[in-house]
Amino acid sequence: MVKKNKKTVAIVQARLTSKRFPNKVIKKIGNLTVIELILKRLKRSRLIDEIVFAIPSNKKNDKLYVLLKKLKANIFRGSENNVLDRFFKTAKKFKASTIVRITADAPLVDPKLIDEMISVYQKKKPDFLTNSPDHTSAAPPSFPDGFDVEIFSFNLLKLAKQNAFSNFYCEHVTPYFRFSGKFKKIDFKFSKNLSFLKFALDEKKDLKKIRGIYKHFHPNIFFSFKDLIKYNFFEKFFKKEFEKQNFLKNKIKKGQKLWTKAQKIIPGGNMLLSKNPSRFLPDLWPTYFQSAKGCKVKDLDNNVYIDFSTMGVGTNILGYGHPKVDFAVKQTVKKGNISTLNCPEEVLLAEQLIRLHPWFEMVRFARTGGEANSIAVRIARAAAGRDNVAICGYHGWHDWYLSTNLNSPKKKNLDSHLIKGLDIDGVPKKLKNTVFPFNYGDFDSLQKLVKNKNIGVIKMEVCRNTKPNISFLKKIRNLANKNKIVLIFDECTTGFREAFGGLHKTINIIPDMTILGKALGNGYAITAVLGKREVMECASNSFISSTFWTERIGPTAALKTLEVMNACKSWKIITKIGSKIKKRWSEIFDFYNLDVSIRGIPGLSNFIFNSSNHQNYKTLITQEMIKKNFLASNAVYPCINHSDSILEKYFDNLEKAVKIIRICENGADIRRYLKTDISKKDFKRFN
Repeated sequence: MVKKNKKTVAIVQARLTSKRFPNKVIKKIGNLTVIELILKRLKRSRLIDEIVFAIPSNKKNDKLYVLLKKLKANIFRGSENNVLDRFFKTAKKFKASTIVRITADAPLVDPKLIDEMISVYQKKKPDFLTNSPDHTSAAPPSFPDGFDVEIFSFNLLKLAKQNAFSNFYCEHVTPYFRFSGKFKKIDFKFSKNLSFLKFALDEKKDLKKIRGIYKHFHPNIFFSFKDLIKYNFFEKFFKKEFEKQNFLKNKIKKGQKLWTKAQKIIPGGNMLLSKNPSRFLPDLWPTYFQSAKGCKVKDLDNNVYIDFSTMGVGTNILGYGHPKVDFAVKQTVKKGNISTLNCPEEVLLAEQLIRLHPWFEMVRFARTGGEANSIAVRIARAAAGRDNVAICGYHGWHDWYLSTNLNSPKKKNLDSHLIKGLDIDGVPKKLKNTVFPFNYGDFDSLQKLVKNKNIGVIKMEVCRNTKPNISFLKKIRNLANKNKIVLIFDECTTGFREAFGGLHKTINIIPDMTILGKALGNGYAITAVLGKREVMECASNSFISSTFWTERIGPTAALKTLEVMNACKSWKIITKIGSKIKKRWSEIFDFYNLDVSIRGIPGLSNFIFNSSNHQNYKTLITQEMIKKNFLASNAVYPCINHSDSILEKYFDNLEKAVKIIRICENGADIRRYLKTDISKKDFKRFN
């Protein structure tokens, strides 16, 4: 007999307006809807006194309300977005003393598991009990996704309601319990780690798997969690997941564990989109390194890989840890990196860069490409006396650049310049219609912009996926001269790859400003903005200043890097290596009769499958190459350490992966071969 005023209520959070899978809770599994299955299964609980569905009160969820009424379920309607408020009011109305929180994306919710957890809660009397621990927990999660249960008191929910200070707290109900550190929390564990399995209904593909599970147990709809963990069942429904997990255990356990933690405490998981593992091999990419030398990288599990990918996203033409560059930096550290006074190396570096580019007369330094691009735009706008900028290519993360997407209602202006669907949250709306894109090779569109948009600055990459279009660039130079427009060449990526300095040296088309970065310091942070005196002097009248632009390591590394580059003629070496790569790619793809476009200058080579399966094939190549200890995808930044023997080993293993692609082109299902999710699309420049 339940004691008076001691009532345990299961509150099921449900709605029809899921962004990823709308109406999922009313989809049919067999003859029953998801929401009906959840209700029927929860009714099997011995320790739940009442079940209530907390749903939004808006019209979009009326269909769900009608269905629940037909099922004679208890219903409370409240705020859609403030789920905490909805939960609180539901619990208050139904006089709950203990609340069991369930989400409606769990059609396999297990009443036996819930009862077991309620028993622990009643016996040990914590403030909060959960089987889905977060990063604050000492132990990692163990239950599969889709069996999440949270148990807490009404009084605790009331405290959360009183102390909710952000949308995050209101949307997710329990963060206040989890993260405040004020309450006694128990993490309910399973004996095995099955957290890599997913039973939750988030996407359409999940529905197919869950339907298969119910079909397997038909006509029994009350199978338990323990029934689900039998080996034969997993073999049938989760073979791929187990193979993936075994691979993780054997190869990159530490890196993936750290990445899981990083995603919880660092927005986006890391600092650079280009290094996000989802863009290479989700779940299987090593992600973190402990050391790097030449073209080899050691991960956290002591696996050594040959980097046949981006070599630090284009920063290390001389290879990782070049002894002469590193020695120069070490000597600087011994002497002192920064002081109240300026370092003389920045003057020496400015002189050296001007000697390499004698048409420029002044230089400003920064540490990153995004900073340098923003500095250049600020100076150019000041020199032109006009704010509007025409851009072509990728130029960093700052507001001025991302504002390009404000111009279009669908926010797609940058789709052909960076990646599709680039968010612009936080970019000031007042920057709308100040930056306008044009595509490489499309001179007519640029002419129209100059005529109609009062353009003061043209900012562009010298080339993208091909060699520089000389006639196109000459037209732009003449257009800029005619209209007194400041022309900027962004050579953060292309600099030092085909020439000792900017690529524009090879085509004899001189911009008013250029930006050099990435390879300039061979892995140490340093970028440079070079320009004509009449343009650059405008920087003196604008506030462009930063403490760490005056540190000594970057300029020191750059001076030594330039010295080493000049001695070994690094640009010639990587051009020769890149030419070999492109030639062998062509031979391999032609031999297997695959339609592949090979693009880029030799020092920035890439290929793309002319197929709807490009991302599948790209992922497969990365997967198969990592098995052979190569970090490799569809883009290569050669370095001077990519020897002939390394090239041959790379091509031998690449060909084995390409054979599988040929099999798939002949009709085999690519999913048979992939042990992970498909990689996300890369930057346009690289694919």
